[in-house]
Amino acid sequence: MAESVKERPKHLNLFEIKQPLPALMSILHRVSGAGLFLMLPLLIWLFGLSLRSSESFEAFKATVGHPVVKLVLLGLLWAYLHHFCMGIRILLIDIHVGVEKAPARASALAVLVVSLALTVILGAKLW
Repeated sequence: MAESVKERPKHLNLFEIKQPLPALMSILHRVSGAGLFLMLPLLIWLFGLSLRSSESFEAFKATVGHPVVKLVLLGLLWAYLHHFCMGIRILLIDIHVGVEKAPARASALAVLVVSLALTVILGAKLW
């Protein structure tokens, strides 16, 4: 019995595959969650530094005042806002709101726009 076997790609290049916007937002949701988790020790250290004493608060202000730290905190702010907005979108999809192709694409675009806009607004206050 001869079966036709479909040729599978030998070298799958993920950078050449055109992903739809909802797929990219889902990937960014995972990346932002992982980034938040991995940077949690830094955030806890900064929080403890800000509360320990007045001297440690001055050290906190000096640390957070550094441009590289501000850039890292801006990235964490975007990660939090994207993860939050995408989480709301996923909860809506779980109750079957916006499951079709057009609303799913629109809600993914809304997540991107809202998270970036909030990052710019709150990041301007941070910087």
